[in-house]
Amino acid sequence: MNQEELLKSLMELDFIAVDLGLFLNTHPDDSDAIAAYNQVITAADTVRMKYEETFGPLCSFRSYAANTQTWQWMENPWPWQNDANFSLAGKECK
Repeated sequence: MNQEELLKSLMELDFIAVDLGLFLNTHPDDSDAIAAYNQVITAADTVRMKYEETFGPLCSFRSYAANTQTWQWMENPWPWQNDANFSLAGKECK
């Protein structure tokens, strides 16, 4: 997967995790939802680690410092820069 594909996959998994977490707030005894939540969290962690190994840290406060000589967070584009965002042109909701 390229950088954009990994980010999109991670965003999808994180969205599912938030959605399942909200569901579990009102259905705390739903064992299927708990299993699905744990599965999604594991998948998201795997994608996040793969992204960070290849492209550097995603967060300044949550990511491991892979490079112990320099703070890599500063090397990535900032969220408001075009390079940090991928295009969803042509994929709008209808």
